[in-house]
Amino acid sequence: MPTKAIRYVTTSAAAVAGSAGTVAKAAAGTIGTAAVAAAGAMAAAAVAASVVLSPVQAAEDRMEGVRSDLQRAVALNQITVEHAERFEAKLAGRILGDA
Repeated sequence: MPTKAIRYVTTSAAAVAGSAGTVAKAAAGTIGTAAVAAAGAMAAAAVAASVVLSPVQAAEDRMEGVRSDLQRAVALNQITVEHAERFEAKLAGRILGDA
């Protein structure tokens, strides 16, 4: 598995575990700490598995998503048209170069 995917899975799992931990603290008095910790770990594992096992999008589909996101950013005046074009070209080299 590529390093970026591992880092994303780890970060996602940690975020879910943190959210589950907050709920766990609220429920600890009722269920018990071990059961709540196990539930948090299971939730984190489910998120990690969904990320790893999800199908990889085709390069053209990914580029279409990039284009639509950049068009939205331009419409909201978050970036200029020139910046969007340069960024799209940069990403196209990376995404389509890997395809």
